[in-house]
Amino acid sequence: MLPYINIRTTSIFRMKLIFSFLLSYPLAGLLKRIPDVKPYQKNIFIILVSLFYLVGLFDLWTGIRTIFISSAGAYIIASYIDGPFMPWIGFVFLMGHMSINHVYRQFAATPDKVDITGAQMVLVMKLTGFCWNVYDGRLPQHDLADFQKKRALPQLPSLLDFAGYVLFFPSLFAGPSFDFVDYQRWITTTMFEIPKGTDPQHAPRTRKQRKIPRSGTPAALKALTGLVWIFLFLKFSAWYNTSFVLSPDFLIYYLPRRIWILGMLGFSTRMKYYGVWYLTEGACILSGLGYKGIDPKTGRAQWNRLENVNPWGIETAQNTRAYLENWNKNTNNWLRNYMYLRVTPKGKKPGFRASLATFTTSAFWHGFYPGYYLSFVLAAFLQTVAKNFRRYVRPFFLTPDGQRPTQYKVYYDTLSFVTTQTAFCFTTAPFVLLSLQSSLLVWSRVYFYAVIGTAASMAFFASPAKQWLVRQLNARQEGVKLQRQQQQQLPQKIQNLLPQDQKFEDPVLGGGLPSDPGKELDDAVREIKEEVEVMRKRGASVTMPRGKDMKAAVENKLGRKL
Repeated sequence: MLPYINIRTTSIFRMKLIFSFLLSYPLAGLLKRIPDVKPYQKNIFIILVSLFYLVGLFDLWTGIRTIFISSAGAYIIASYIDGPFMPWIGFVFLMGHMSINHVYRQFAATPDKVDITGAQMVLVMKLTGFCWNVYDGRLPQHDLADFQKKRALPQLPSLLDFAGYVLFFPSLFAGPSFDFVDYQRWITTTMFEIPKGTDPQHAPRTRKQRKIPRSGTPAALKALTGLVWIFLFLKFSAWYNTSFVLSPDFLIYYLPRRIWILGMLGFSTRMKYYGVWYLTEGACILSGLGYKGIDPKTGRAQWNRLENVNPWGIETAQNTRAYLENWNKNTNNWLRNYMYLRVTPKGKKPGFRASLATFTTSAFWHGFYPGYYLSFVLAAFLQTVAKNFRRYVRPFFLTPDGQRPTQYKVYYDTLSFVTTQTAFCFTTAPFVLLSLQSSLLVWSRVYFYAVIGTAASMAFFASPAKQWLVRQLNARQEGVKLQRQQQQQLPQKIQNLLPQDQKFEDPVLGGGLPSDPGKELDDAVREIKEEVEVMRKRGASVTMPRGKDMKAAVENKLGRKL
């Protein structure tokens, strides 16, 4: 028995899953050692390892059938259907097939058991993207956006390459997902070509004749960090779990303590995902697929192509955007590239229809537990509220030009951090609890605080208060414009105060080029004005100099005669 881990609370399926992630490291090391000139051997190796995982470790014979139906169906659709509806037909087929397994898993009531739905969720992202990439490859280049050009497939890949892409074992069960063009560039090693003009001394180190750079150190760091997260999850989940928040013991604490416990439940759950995604990303790095070129600043190889999560960005997020952007990044990329942007007509910006389609896709992709939909719906409202606060409240904590923070900005940031974290620990609770009854019970035990806060905020920004905020912001902007105009007019006003024979004249530089005294005069007058203001605050009875006195003061500042 491992110390500090109650093995009875750790599912044998989870242990086998972690074992498969760790086993992927030495196998990825062997994969990288297959000669670069023999990509077919790499494909065969990948396919055999994945079959071993599916059958040898988890006895998922039905899983092989599921993967075959989805991948064969997507390949046939991409091959034989032409026109703009091809990727949508592929999308409906793949999502419908996965939905069947989601329903079966939900009614089987075995959420801790490793089945094929996890691998199928990853597969749906890869195959829907594949259909779109094939479709983009049939369009003229001038009709494509930059992200489409990079991923477009002018011709279908071979069945062996496609099977290797589908069954890439380091990311088989939990991702990360990636596009076929990345796999193609990896297996042909074009991904590792050094850009022209790169200093050979800054080129990533390789072994023998391999083009794939050494990646043992970054992969080992990912693995070690992932194991730490898994260990922390096993430890913290014994203290903070769904059983506790559903039990009467949860009610003995005051509301602040209950919110804290709810937050720790979310944090302990996220630890599991942090650990899993770090482990799988590390295996991808060791195989070489995580390579992202050379960092122009450091000259070192970057290995974050398939980064799926940024724990620090999530746990310190001060707004909903930062929170969501750092979570499940590859799924976010998939939703953006293959749904959000695809339902938007060419030449127009994404709007409500795109957001609704993206939300619906994400919900169906996750499954049909009611808790998912509670979390998604509330999160959508949270995003709207957060945008309103950032647009209409945050500017008051910046200088009127919006360029610099005021001395009170730190208070806004602190409150934003606390609000974001407490709101999301409430919002994501149903995602962990899954059932409608359990979700509503736990929400009621913390008095629906995030629902009430969100509703109150929505009502506030729908009231005349929003227009009042807009007027105040506009007044601040008008003040800035007026101040700038006064600064521009100040040199002329000074000129008007002087006698005709004492007007400022533009000196001529030795090279015959006339100088522009405007900036010099502005700076000098501003300094004089600031000094007068300081003396007034100290109690001195002084006035702004005029006439000859102003000219003398300006000459003193400039260090020369005018």
